[in-house]
Amino acid sequence: MSDEHKAALAKGRVEGRIVRDYLEGLRATKPKRGRKRTPETINARLDAIDTELASASALDELLLVQERRDLESELEAMSDAIDMPALEEAFVGVAKSYSHSKSISYASWRDVGVPASVLKSAGIGRGD
Repeated sequence: MSDEHKAALAKGRVEGRIVRDYLEGLRATKPKRGRKRTPETINARLDAIDTELASASALDELLLVQERRDLESELEAMSDAIDMPALEEAFVGVAKSYSHSKSISYASWRDVGVPASVLKSAGIGRGD
């Protein structure tokens, strides 16, 4: 395997990682329907669950314990902040090259949620 081939493979791995991280960040930060939960509302519900557990039936106890686990996981996930500006900046730097090498169209990027402004910054137009 030539040095050029090795360099091209390494470049593809780096670009692929950057694109994957950006797309996963978009998915993770996508707004969800309904009222947004805050750490305060989650903690209030956790306190209420503790109170309800004292007099819960066996089945209700099971459901409350699961709800508590789900809320604790959600609270932990909130503390793992995603630095979207940094991911976007890295994506803009490699998107055009990655798009060209994988024959990805503008419409496909848009279909997975990449904003038009980000594609424009990356140099990917509607004709691509």
